[in-house]
Amino acid sequence: MDKGKIQEVIENQVLTVAQAVEDKIDDEIAALERLDADDIEALRERRLQQMKKMAEKRSRWISLGHSEYSEIPSEKDFFSVVKASERVVCHFFRENWPCKVMDKHLNILAKQHIETRFVKLNAEKSPFLAEKLKIIVLPTLALIKNAKVDDYVVGFDELGGTDEFSTEELEERLAKAQVIFYEGESSFNHVRSSAKTTRSVRQSSRADSSDSE
Repeated sequence: MDKGKIQEVIENQVLTVAQAVEDKIDDEIAALERLDADDIEALRERRLQQMKKMAEKRSRWISLGHSEYSEIPSEKDFFSVVKASERVVCHFFRENWPCKVMDKHLNILAKQHIETRFVKLNAEKSPFLAEKLKIIVLPTLALIKNAKVDDYVVGFDELGGTDEFSTEELEERLAKAQVIFYEGESSFNHVRSSAKTTRSVRQSSRADSSDSE
């Protein structure tokens, strides 16, 4: 197929999508125009109830330690944490550089995804859980839903195989496991400028601290 024909196909596809979006918007506008005062009041009340429920959820999440990336003191505390929150990301770590890289990303994500509890547990001090959950490679993230380990992120293999992966890449991996809420666009996109920084997590972390081990 020549370039002209390919361009024509692409243009036709774009026009088809644009028309579908326009039709959907027209339908939504028409539906709104058909609403009377009682319908609008019912929608308003429903929206207020949804907002109230979400506010209550956020308050409960914060009371449980969501929005913070914290260390679980001991193995026994692990069970109370995973029972209290519907979604938990638990980082099994040791005091080494790869785990510190993971810490940096998880600390950011904990603040962005208040719906999920982000915690860490020292694997060397948790032999029972490490054996039970077959934690061998560190770092390992146990992705827990409804008090059950549903998935794992083991090392950096799924994140490009190096410690240079971005927070967005980890965010997408957690979203794939449905352990965070995610609508197809990174929660960081709204704060990105057109001039992206290329400084890596390794560089920024080492600039903050000379303790890399």
